[in-house]
Amino acid sequence: MEQKVINLDQKADNLEQKTDSLNKGQKEIRKSLESVIEQTATLTEFREEINAKVDRIIEELNTLEIVTSKNWHDIAKLKSVR
Repeated sequence: MEQKVINLDQKADNLEQKTDSLNKGQKEIRKSLESVIEQTATLTEFREEINAKVDRIIEELNTLEIVTSKNWHDIAKLKSVR
């Protein structure tokens, strides 16, 4: 009977060690997850900034194309007046 009690105590200690190990692993996973969340937020912000800059460049390029077209038109008029 005493041996059974000793075995139960050993099993309880073993379970406690495994639980501690699982808790430690869970804390490490949470820490890693927090880091991933932070990096994702930073990358999302960066992506939004880049998209805004690309949109602005596209608008400026469109404006440049329109101005260039008008300039070519004016050059053609001036050449025809000569």
